[in-house]
Amino acid sequence: MALTYGEISSITEKYFVPKLVDNIFDSNAALARAKKKWYQKGSGERIMQPLAYATTGNAQRFSGADSLNITANDQITSAEWRWKEMQAAITITKIDELTNSGPRQVVNFVKSKVQLAEKSLASILGTDIFGDGTTANSIEGFKLMTAITGTHGGIAKATYSWWQGNADSTTTVLTYAAVRAIIGDCTVDNDRPTVIFTTQDIYDDFVTLFQPQQRFVDAKTADAGFTNIMFEGTPVIVDSHCSAYYVYYINENYLNLYHLEDFRFDPFVKPTNQAVSTAHIYWTGALASSNNRMHAVMSAIA
Repeated sequence: MALTYGEISSITEKYFVPKLVDNIFDSNAALARAKKKWYQKGSGERIMQPLAYATTGNAQRFSGADSLNITANDQITSAEWRWKEMQAAITITKIDELTNSGPRQVVNFVKSKVQLAEKSLASILGTDIFGDGTTANSIEGFKLMTAITGTHGGIAKATYSWWQGNADSTTTVLTYAAVRAIIGDCTVDNDRPTVIFTTQDIYDDFVTLFQPQQRFVDAKTADAGFTNIMFEGTPVIVDSHCSAYYVYYINENYLNLYHLEDFRFDPFVKPTNQAVSTAHIYWTGALASSNNRMHAVMSAIA
């Protein structure tokens, strides 16, 4: 007996949907790091991210009964991001039903459709994380976050220099000194980038900077299946969504990938004017930074 679409939806929701987050986020390096470190639930009409951009002016030394400075300070403001939505549809045509008759065949067919939807959503989200937010309905990614121009989180970087990233668009050859210099630009005491993302070609350049006995790797990143090498304690990781010529130096202590709703499955429905049934997988979220000065980019490495 053929499965009903209600039964197919129930099977999909029970066996496939619980694995969506792991399958999508384990598919590329940046998303895998996000899941472990900076992926969290958000709420509200939009993301409101408090920013600390200056030291307080009322801190002081005092003695005994000296008057204490209680002057109000405007050293904290907020950036804000609107939620971005994405979806992948799972469509079964009438001919699909006929050529995949029997419960087992139908379930296997739907499983393959879910896997394709997962790969599609992982590609979109992975690309957006490295983007500049100019593609319609995309999140504001690393390219905009690390830039010195543009409006990020509703704040114009040209107006507020403290909201600019550290961008090097002139260095074309990757050298040990150049990497140390850009990392130094976004380091305060022991607060420094926690991960470096780049392309396979530039990763190969990183490898050549080290003697064989210096080529250490981050074991946890390697265990997750991602190629990496350590640069002075910071993992350098290949991500296929990183743009050519780019190297991103990201401090994950100031980064959050918020989700308003995690991956949600809407059951199969059948329109009256088509011989198909369609289900949807939805995700709503935004990428937020609380301190762009602690991130950096090199964008011209040949």
